[in-house]
Amino acid sequence: MTSDAPWLVVGLGNPGPEYAKHRHNVGFMVVELLAGRMGVTFSRSRKAVALAAEGRLGLGGPRLVLAKPLTYMNLAGGAVVGLANFYKVPVEQIIAVHDELDLPFATLRLKRGGGEGGHNGLRSMSKSLGNRDYLRVRFGIGRPPGRQDPADFVLSNFSGAESKELGFLVDRTADAVEAVVVGGLEPAQNTYHAG
Repeated sequence: MTSDAPWLVVGLGNPGPEYAKHRHNVGFMVVELLAGRMGVTFSRSRKAVALAAEGRLGLGGPRLVLAKPLTYMNLAGGAVVGLANFYKVPVEQIIAVHDELDLPFATLRLKRGGGEGGHNGLRSMSKSLGNRDYLRVRFGIGRPPGRQDPADFVLSNFSGAESKELGFLVDRTADAVEAVVVGGLEPAQNTYHAG
């Protein structure tokens, strides 16, 4: 890995206040929390259709570029490529934080590469990067109840019961992102897959 290159942490979501609390926007929630921890603020990138924030994890720690694409989920890949090219981030140092229908609510899974599982944000990233070997931090949102269309489910707010746990879970997901950056994927998996 290129040690002097920053890490690019992409929160997948949709821009605009009407989407802010949706299940599909959990990636935005995580990178916003990371920005708060690092004491940095998002501003409009001149290199991509995205909001970006730069900083270090701790004193003298790894450099991170946090990103919230403003293209809507289905076209997020273009923004990711623009930022990766500008900051010279190798694909191994790109982390996508996203909601995952195929994991029960409150389950967190970390992996490198693989398929997109019908997630349009990941599909757009893989297509635009021409590569699937980026890291994924998968935040389980569970399957929709009854016969609800998954597309409607992801574009709805967390339930009341879920919302009570959401702050803790977003915090834990941000911890997992930091663990991947600082210690590598495998140790982070050992810690965060246990729960």
